[in-house]
Amino acid sequence: MVRTVNGSWLIRGRDGRLSAYAPRDEAVWCWAQRTPGGSWIAPRTVGGDQRLHPVLAVGQGADGYAHLVAWRPTGPQEAGLVHTTHFRPHLAALDWNRLGHPNKAGAQTGVPAVAVDAEGRAHVFVPNAGGGVSMRGQKERGGWGPWRDLKGREVEGELAAVTRLSGRVELYATSPAGILRWTQAGSGHIPALDDEPLKASARPGTLRALATSEDHVTVFFTDESDTLCAWRPGTEPVPLLPCAGPGPVSAIRFTLDEVDCTLLAQRSRSGRVAFAAYPTEQESAGAWWTESGPQLPADTQISLTKDHQGHLVAATLQRGTGELLMSRRKDEPGLALAAWHKV
Repeated sequence: MVRTVNGSWLIRGRDGRLSAYAPRDEAVWCWAQRTPGGSWIAPRTVGGDQRLHPVLAVGQGADGYAHLVAWRPTGPQEAGLVHTTHFRPHLAALDWNRLGHPNKAGAQTGVPAVAVDAEGRAHVFVPNAGGGVSMRGQKERGGWGPWRDLKGREVEGELAAVTRLSGRVELYATSPAGILRWTQAGSGHIPALDDEPLKASARPGTLRALATSEDHVTVFFTDESDTLCAWRPGTEPVPLLPCAGPGPVSAIRFTLDEVDCTLLAQRSRSGRVAFAAYPTEQESAGAWWTESGPQLPADTQISLTKDHQGHLVAATLQRGTGELLMSRRKDEPGLALAAWHKV
């Protein structure tokens, strides 16, 4: 499944209002709440009049700002990356800033990913024409550093970027050799590729990385037996449960009935949204899917966040129509969700 939006595209801003982002009609659209927990305004484009390809990466820093990265056409069969920062839902985003091409010039090389470190600096990752990964990062005093080749071979599918609770950035990718990982040795350092990949058979396009504790990132992926697996570097992957459908999962850490849990969501084969929760980093406790909402097209994407009161909010976006549906957890024990409604 091609993921035209990479990252959690439903986010809570520093003022408590929720925003959702998606590429549509050669632009990026933003849906935003009028007030925290309130109604939504009609979607509008962000970043100016730049014409864009329908590919978007979304990242968010601890400051609540949204960082958006997309490809723009630069000529026949050529493209370049652009970045903008969106500070608040009701303020216009900064104009798109040109980042160029990881190979200086050429066509799109893959879906970008973006992660933001503890200092609010965006790190933009993208596959390059050589089969590896390139990165360009914001400088501490403003501006951008050069494109850097982070190495790697035969990278497949979309990248998974994540910020650890320490504020350091990590990146994960699939390849025929296994799962590749890049980590920072310290704040501001260039992410470096691990010496050896995890020798796991992960399907391209199914990676999702989530910071699950001060010390760990948990990576979710689907293996060749259609099993959803969880892996924390330094350990062996753990089979969690049969995947509900073919696409990537969305994941969030939240408190469920006073227990620190990880919630997973995935479009099921029936077309509905399937949810599964288990105590964070305790995969041995088991998990099972519960379906919710209407049947949705195969191009539907799912995102999870918490609102201004810490309540779980789920959203689905149909890429073909731009229809955005929302639901939230009810104020009762368990994982019951309120009726889904169109935004």
